[in-house]
Amino acid sequence: MSLFSAFKSMLADGVDGSVSSKRVVTLIAMSLLVLGYVLNLFWDFTVEEYMYNSMMVIVLAGLGTTVAEKFSK
Repeated sequence: MSLFSAFKSMLADGVDGSVSSKRVVTLIAMSLLVLGYVLNLFWDFTVEEYMYNSMMVIVLAGLGTTVAEKFSK
């Protein structure tokens, strides 16, 4: 299994195997949160609190809907 196919299967939904936009948006938002955290921690780059909280809400909502999909039919 190649790295690309593993990454694609991580973003695919469980119904028909297509890439889920909710998972892609959640992954991008989480990556930006991690980037902002690391920049603030090591290079003193300041991210406004309201921007960080907004991205965190997007990540939590995306993860919540993804988990809810697993339990509903």
